[in-house]
Amino acid sequence: MNPISIRSRIVTAVCILLVIVSQGAQAQPVTGASQLPLYLPALQGKRVGLVVNHTSTIGRTHLVDTLLARGISIKTIFAPEHGFRGQATDGEEISSGRDSRTGIYITSLYGKNRKPTPEQMDSLDVILFDIQDVGTRFYTYISTMHYVMEACAETRKPMIVLDRPNPNGHYIDGPVLDPKFKSFVGMHPIPVVHGLTIGELARMINGEGWLGPGRIAPLTVIPVKNYTHKTPYVLPIPPSPNLPNQQSVLLYPSLCFFEGTVVSIGRGTDKQFQVIGSPLTKYGPYTFTPVDKPGAMNPPQEGKLCYGLDLSTVPVSRQSLVLTYLIDFYKRATDKTSFFLATNYIDKLAGTDQLRLQLQTSVPESQIRKSWQPSLNAYKLTRKKYLLYP
Repeated sequence: MNPISIRSRIVTAVCILLVIVSQGAQAQPVTGASQLPLYLPALQGKRVGLVVNHTSTIGRTHLVDTLLARGISIKTIFAPEHGFRGQATDGEEISSGRDSRTGIYITSLYGKNRKPTPEQMDSLDVILFDIQDVGTRFYTYISTMHYVMEACAETRKPMIVLDRPNPNGHYIDGPVLDPKFKSFVGMHPIPVVHGLTIGELARMINGEGWLGPGRIAPLTVIPVKNYTHKTPYVLPIPPSPNLPNQQSVLLYPSLCFFEGTVVSIGRGTDKQFQVIGSPLTKYGPYTFTPVDKPGAMNPPQEGKLCYGLDLSTVPVSRQSLVLTYLIDFYKRATDKTSFFLATNYIDKLAGTDQLRLQLQTSVPESQIRKSWQPSLNAYKLTRKKYLLYP
C-alpha cells in the first residue's frame, strides 16, 4: 500500500473519530441553569428570589455565586427540606437566617412556613427555581415548588424554572395518588414514579389547575438541551443526605415504602437506601446497625442489629419500581400487626390505603400492579400534554 493511501486512511479514521467525539459531547445534557443567556435578561435590574439548595450549580460553581458575579440583585434565598447546604436530616425543621458567606437572607420553606408570605413576595420582582429532583412523588422538593407556584400565582410574580434531567425519568410506575391522601409527601394525583422533569411537572401543575380555582403561576421553563426521557443521567451531586449515590437514587422509588414500616432502609449507615433490614425478623444474611450521624439523626432502629439484604451492587430495573422487596418482607414478618407504623404513614407514601390493604390480604403482585393500570393509563394521556422532551 503506498504512503499516500496510508495517510488518506489515517486522515479518514481521525475525521470519523472527531465526529464521534463531537457527537458524544453534543449529546451531554445541558441544564437550564447552564444556559445563562436564556434567563439572565429577565433578572437584570430586578429584585430576585432564589429557590435553591446545594444542587443548584453550573459545573462546580453555585448558581448564587454565578448570578452575584454578573451583578444580579439576590434579595432572598428560599431553602427546601435539608436546607440551603443540603445537610439537614430528613424531617428536620430548618431555621431562617443570613448566609454567613454572602450575607443573603435565607428563608426556610421547610418548617412552620412552607410557602413564601405575601410580605416576602412584595419585596421581589421574580422567582428563580433551580433544584435537582429525583422523579418521585414523595420527594418533597416538588411540594416546595408547588407552594412557590401558589405564591407566584397569588401575587402575579413571574417564576422561572431552570430544568434539570430526571434520573428516574425513563419509566412511569406505582399507584396514582388519591386526593384523600394528599400530604407534603404527595400533593398531586400523579404516580409514585411520574416520568416528568420539574419543568414539565410545573407545567402540569399549572395546566391541570392544581394551584386552585383561577390560579395560574406566570411560568417560564428553561428546558434541558440534548435530553430525552431515555437519556441516562448520573447526578453530579447527591440530592440529599440519604441519597449519597446513583444506586440509592435508582432504588429510592422501590425502597421508600419501607419508611412506613419498622424496616430500616439504611439511614444511619453508609449505605442509605441501599440496604433493608430489621432487628425483629431475620430477613437475610446481611447485617447493619444504624447509628446517629450527620444527615441521619435518630434513625429508625438506631443502635439495633438489623438483618436483611445489601442491594448496593444489585442491578436496578429500568422498567418498573420493585415491589417484590416490600411484599416479601411483609410475608416473612414475625409480627405482621406491627409491621406498618401505627400512623399508617405508608398510606401517605403510596398515596392510597389500597397498597397496605392489598399486602394485608395477600393479594398477588400481578393483581396489585393490575389495579394501578386504569389510573396510570389516564395519567399517561394527561402527561403527554406537558412534555418538553421525547
